Amino acid sequence: MAQTPKLIIYDLDGVITDTAEFHYLAWKKLAEELGISIDRHFNEQLKGINRMDSLDRILEQAVSPPDLSAEEKVELATRKNGYYLELIEAINPSHILPGIDRLLEDNKQAGIKIALGSASKNAAHILDKLELSSQFDYIVDAAQIKNGKPDPETFTVAADALGIPYEACIGIEDAVAGVEAVNRAGMFSVGVGDRAHLSHADYLVEDTSELILSEILERFREKRGQR
Repeated sequence: MAQTPKLIIYDLDGVITDTAEFHYLAWKKLAEELGISIDRHFNEQLKGINRMDSLDRILEQAVSPPDLSAEEKVELATRKNGYYLELIEAINPSHILPGIDRLLEDNKQAGIKIALGSASKNAAHILDKLELSSQFDYIVDAAQIKNGKPDPETFTVAADALGIPYEACIGIEDAVAGVEAVNRAGMFSVGVGDRAHLSHADYLVEDTSELILSEILERFREKRGQR
């Protein structure tokens, strides 16, 4: 086992910035066009889920779920993404969540590689808008993988690209599916959010302002039995 981690993989939505509201508004607009009503409570189950799976869950809410071809579903998902892209044009560095600038800087100073593991096909564009692209050694987005979270592929692809053993990696996630993906990859999982949903994380904080690199590294060593 590595004494210290060699790579930290960050989720995008809910960890680096919060685009969940923009996703919700875009999905809600599409749902209304289809005569389907969704609310914020329902939207919780879409977090960390890829675009096509999210669409399927929304279509299941219809009184009579439509029988759509794969091409028709892609058209709907693309339409939703268009609404989302219009909304995220407003994103700028002020939308970086509390504590993340400091954590990324400490991460880089510690000589630990930095990767992004996101379910969003717009991940690189959002990082550009946040002016954070230069901080990352590697970016994994949904366009590069076959299996979305909770499958571990998002995280293993990042580690493989940088030649780093999975046990030497940390994944930071705010979604149930994301934490599960990190765990299934054999990596150390850091959860951000409510213990009721993220109790399976190796280390849990309530919000991003509590993400302190020294504390994360200490918990990593404890978990690996290397105090």
